[in-house]
Amino acid sequence: HWMMYHQMPIPPRSEHLWRYTPWPRIHPTKTDDVPSADDVIFSNDGPQVLNSIQPSQDSQGDIARAFLQAAGGSSSQMSLNDESEPIHINARASGHVAVGHLHLDVKGSAVVFLHISGEPEWVGLHITGNLHPNAHLAFGFINELDSNTKFLRCEDWQLDRDSSLEHATLSVGGFRCKSDLRTSLNGTGSSVRQSITVNADGSRHDDKHVEIHHHHGHTQSDLVMNSACGGNSHFIGTGLLTIAEGANKSDASQVFRNLLLSEKARAEAIPELEVLADDVSAAHGAASAPIDRNQLHYLMSRGLSPEEAQSVIVNGFLYDAFSNLTNKQLLEEMRTRLTVHLECELKR
Repeated sequence: HWMMYHQMPIPPRSEHLWRYTPWPRIHPTKTDDVPSADDVIFSNDGPQVLNSIQPSQDSQGDIARAFLQAAGGSSSQMSLNDESEPIHINARASGHVAVGHLHLDVKGSAVVFLHISGEPEWVGLHITGNLHPNAHLAFGFINELDSNTKFLRCEDWQLDRDSSLEHATLSVGGFRCKSDLRTSLNGTGSSVRQSITVNADGSRHDDKHVEIHHHHGHTQSDLVMNSACGGNSHFIGTGLLTIAEGANKSDASQVFRNLLLSEKARAEAIPELEVLADDVSAAHGAASAPIDRNQLHYLMSRGLSPEEAQSVIVNGFLYDAFSNLTNKQLLEEMRTRLTVHLECELKR
């Protein structure tokens, strides 16, 4: 592993993935160094078993994945058949550098929430998932890491025919975060719905890169990314949708919306489409704007303070990112977590 990471060149900033958060900025130390990592501790309350496994050897030629392999850390797997109750997995990280690998093998229908917390200086997470034919997974990821933590997250999802993934992210923790989330639609009838909600303030830097690859026809994807940025925070959302040659009747859409709450906050939204098939539907859109003064004025005329009025607008805007989800348990839990976070912020 060590050799594999060391044989890789530092990726240039001309690469879409590393333009805004170059590899040296997310690496925990110096780029030629691979610190030995503490384990991220995974635990859950339900009857499902988390088994220790050997981490996957496939880095896909990506430097971040190769680094997480080389650093070691914990490695767990959970097999899911038809699960009636939502599963809550807690990932606790601590110490100087912590790394965890989690693999989900899904053969039926399941709802899983992964909640990462703790106060490490640096944490890396690699999540992989296989959805077998006709499997359905609703997956919620909640990042509530300490506000001084650097966080690297890689995900790789493989979907077989007629399987579906609903994937929601709520990102409110960490000081500098880099996510590289990839889904491959490997069989006809497979689909992914993905929503990402980011609330950034202070000097928080959050960079989300999402790739969805339609390798087969009659596949569907829907990506929504909403961020609200205050202080001098910086959010970057990049999306790469590819539709392979011959993958006709694929339907792909991506929408990015950013709400800028202060003069110094910045947001980038960069959707990218690579379509090699003829008969497809592919749509994308991106917009960044400050809060609508008329909305603010209206709420304040109803007796809300400026802070409360802004909070109501931000809440509604971030809530909306989850509106493309169809799984009720996923939708409700993500919105509840978001509401609790925003209420705590208002009290601070």
